[in-house]
Amino acid sequence: MTALVHTWSAGARARGIAPISFSISCALILLFVALAILAPLLISADPFANQLGADGKLLRYALPSLGHPFGTNGYGQDVFIQTLLGARRTIVIGVVCGVGISILGTLVGMLSGYFGGVVETLLVRFTDFFYAIPFLPFVLVAVHFLGTDLWAVCMSITVIFWRTGARVTRSVVLSLRERQYVRAARAAGAGPLWILTFHILPGVAGIALLYAVFGAAWAILTEATLSFIGLVDPNSVSWGLMLNQVFASGAIRFAWWWVIPPGASLSILLGALFLLARSLEGFVDRRLAE
Repeated sequence: MTALVHTWSAGARARGIAPISFSISCALILLFVALAILAPLLISADPFANQLGADGKLLRYALPSLGHPFGTNGYGQDVFIQTLLGARRTIVIGVVCGVGISILGTLVGMLSGYFGGVVETLLVRFTDFFYAIPFLPFVLVAVHFLGTDLWAVCMSITVIFWRTGARVTRSVVLSLRERQYVRAARAAGAGPLWILTFHILPGVAGIALLYAVFGAAWAILTEATLSFIGLVDPNSVSWGLMLNQVFASGAIRFAWWWVIPPGASLSILLGALFLLARSLEGFVDRRLAE
């Protein structure tokens, strides 16, 4: 993993990306991805299992120890196991929503920016329509009809957050379509599909990657918020649900070992994603200025 981060850092330096922030953010994100992949394979214990002490009594609010590194919560459940297994849901939501937001925003932005006219008007109004939708009421309706499972949450988040990437991509495509190489390709008889694929898409690939990272961060933060207010599957393990439980039980005033692991995990992962996005912004701005 260290060698991979060093390789990416060297490439980032050559492209004008801040190498230190790029390396730190990549290392942290790879660490969380590794936890999400390996934790379910290494930990077979039930995250909702009640832990018992030597006297056979429920081990509630136990301080961190060798047997329970992060202690236990008010229900006698192991906080360490829940924190590790909660990474999987968070990473899956970040990846799925980030990719979905990037693809949908890039597609709408490219089509509206390149074709113009009626196509542009319809797609711009379509984007404006989604800007007018308030997120929380939309999620409440979506959860009612689709349920609270992982894929319903991913779809609800993706459907709303693609709109900003579409607007930015459209503004870039409006400039790219007037470049000499695009005009030359059009004069040579190249069709719209060819020009969009081989001339326009490479020019907006950096923006697509940037909004994939931003989309992943927005999705993770949104899922944690939805979990905290109880709009997700209560049988799933997530950092937001852990914070919901500690807040609802009133233990947030004293059970620091129950609050810090999910809160710190969310903060570090979101910070790494936004740090990566800021590191990529300089590269994207440099490419667009060429």
